[in-house]
Amino acid sequence: MEAMTPVSGIERLTGARLVVLKIGSALLTEKATGKLNRAWLQALVEDVAALRARGQEVVIVSSGAIALGRHTLKLPRGPLKLEESQAAASVGQISLAHAFQAELATHGLTCAQVLLTFGDTEERRRYLNARSTLATLLKLGAVPVINENDAVATAEIKYGDNDRLAARVASMISADCLVLFSDVDGLYTAPPSEPGAVHIAEISQITPDIEAMAGDAASELSRGGMKTKVAAARIAVESGCHMAIANGRALHPLRALEQGARCSWFLAHEEPHHARKRWIFGTLKTFGTLTIDAGAVRALSSGKSLLPAGIVRVEGEFERGDAVLVCNAQGLEVARGLSAYSSEDADLIKGHNSREIEAILGYRGRSEMIHRDDLVLKRAPVAEERASA
Repeated sequence: MEAMTPVSGIERLTGARLVVLKIGSALLTEKATGKLNRAWLQALVEDVAALRARGQEVVIVSSGAIALGRHTLKLPRGPLKLEESQAAASVGQISLAHAFQAELATHGLTCAQVLLTFGDTEERRRYLNARSTLATLLKLGAVPVINENDAVATAEIKYGDNDRLAARVASMISADCLVLFSDVDGLYTAPPSEPGAVHIAEISQITPDIEAMAGDAASELSRGGMKTKVAAARIAVESGCHMAIANGRALHPLRALEQGARCSWFLAHEEPHHARKRWIFGTLKTFGTLTIDAGAVRALSSGKSLLPAGIVRVEGEFERGDAVLVCNAQGLEVARGLSAYSSEDADLIKGHNSREIEAILGYRGRSEMIHRDDLVLKRAPVAEERASA
């Protein structure tokens, strides 16, 4: 895989095709009252609108549902019981979505609420659904606002954090840049309050020493401390996404970052597209084989998706989202990728035109058996991989 061309910190943000922003609870809510910090949100959305005006796509992963919900429900300060957290999330999700919708609408932008859990980004069938939904929202010009604190996702509310969720979302949608906004301006060699603590502006490798520098959560509203941010950085950079940890307390935090505000950049060393292809080809266990005809082999070689019409045989047992081998009539592997259908459904629609899928299966499904973004040609040169982007 080709390495990335070195760029400055500002260019990592301004030059990104797709940016993911993570917002901490301590930024969205007023500490004294627990209410939404409307002025800060308005300034952030102005920054988002500026990115969109430049042609950049933006996804927001926002904390704050539990914090806003506990204020509305008048729950006491301090740790909440699990059921109280669920109740607060249920109420707060509505407030959070309405706030983003109202502010984005003032700039002519459409807000989409997406509730995800870690399972949606790890289990491959749900992963494909979430990835497809987000891709479609972006294609239609919406700004997805993602919240992890689902009212029924008990494990996520009890143990989760939006830092790592944001990194998994960035990986899932092949984002170029992830910014974690919180109440700290980056990674230090020791807690910033300690004498001699040195700010680290750029991290090219996440070593054990770097991981040892991570501390704990900075406030009672925050579930994610520096440890979770470094863990998020590892997920992001391995998927080809640069990541910044930045202090977002001031108004217009994105604008400040573009103007050189202090932060810590974790550097990726390959493009998101290449990292994703490497993950599919070199990491995932395959569960079945699709044998294709000569026409389909030529189509794949020219960067096309694999359609059901080109499949002549289905072997093995696999579910939607599982990795499968793609072989030619001689049994030689030509590609591998993530199947959009289970082996049972694939066997029913093989050899058929995509327009016939609904009549055969009883539901529309996807036109492609394996979309080109989820497929890697065996020993494909970089030029061919780029052609499938």
